[in-house]
Amino acid sequence: MTEQAGQPEAGSRSWWSTALVSAIGGPFAGFLWVGAGRLAVISLIAVTAASIAICYIGFPVLPGMNLAAIGRYSGFGMMIVWAAIVAPLARRFKPDKWYAQGVSVFVMAFYATIVAGFVVRTFLFQSFSTPAGSMVPTLLEGDYFFAAKYAYGYSRYSDPFELLTFDGRVWGAEPQRGDVVVFKFPPDPSIDYIKRVVGLPGEKIQMIDGVLHINGVPVGLDDIGPYASEDFKTARLQRETLPNGVSYSVINLTDNAVGDNTRVFEVPEGHYFMLGDNRDNSSDSRFTVGFVPYENLAGKVVRLYWNSNGVDYAARQVVNGSAGK
Repeated sequence: MTEQAGQPEAGSRSWWSTALVSAIGGPFAGFLWVGAGRLAVISLIAVTAASIAICYIGFPVLPGMNLAAIGRYSGFGMMIVWAAIVAPLARRFKPDKWYAQGVSVFVMAFYATIVAGFVVRTFLFQSFSTPAGSMVPTLLEGDYFFAAKYAYGYSRYSDPFELLTFDGRVWGAEPQRGDVVVFKFPPDPSIDYIKRVVGLPGEKIQMIDGVLHINGVPVGLDDIGPYASEDFKTARLQRETLPNGVSYSVINLTDNAVGDNTRVFEVPEGHYFMLGDNRDNSSDSRFTVGFVPYENLAGKVVRLYWNSNGVDYAARQVVNGSAGK
């Protein structure tokens, strides 16, 4: 810092240009623009650490309030916050450093935001939201969650920006039975689906009277009790336990639903069979989804961090726990 206390530096940046750069590039770019390199580095570290901590802990909800608009427009709010933080300090620094020049600011901000965002969303974690109720009670409408991109290795569908073009998977790992996964809808890969893996390559899957059968053997299914539903007064909450010990809740809305009795599905090699936990209200491998190619897996759901409909998610925050959880 080169300013004298209370005095603006001669030749310093204007507040409006600083506000614009900060709004677009964040406080890191804004502080670079005004010549405050130390504050730029501090802000980058602080924002990154705070973002990780807040997302891990989860954002608070307001019971019963639909805040979906906040989720959609939060980016504009952050632009205003960044501009409000950096712009008042614009006249206190002199942009005479190499990193305060326009090209330098652009390049460094590009790598700190766009490139870093590409790396994180492609190789580490990507955020998704739940638009429908096919995974109730595991995931409710309005849930926001992270999917781990590294869990199953990487394919062209791991990249949310569609820059990767290779076929197959690299550093691949097989999904486990019971995993809740995000995958690309086979008939239209531009659409993301969220379901649970129940059938592995080479297996025979069938629903008989609402009970999942794997290779002719029924999985464990225990009745827990009534499930509150405005549309289905007979809805039941059940506990399904897969052969590997993974256990979770499913919903049976009504008996003799269209998906309660199916033909035998023989899962091809390199494909998986998916079901929604809301068994009578899920478009999954029994219907239009079909078998899901290994290549289409985009990530493993790991953690909820918000619900825009004001529904508490603390008890559901960790999605893919250990077997028997």
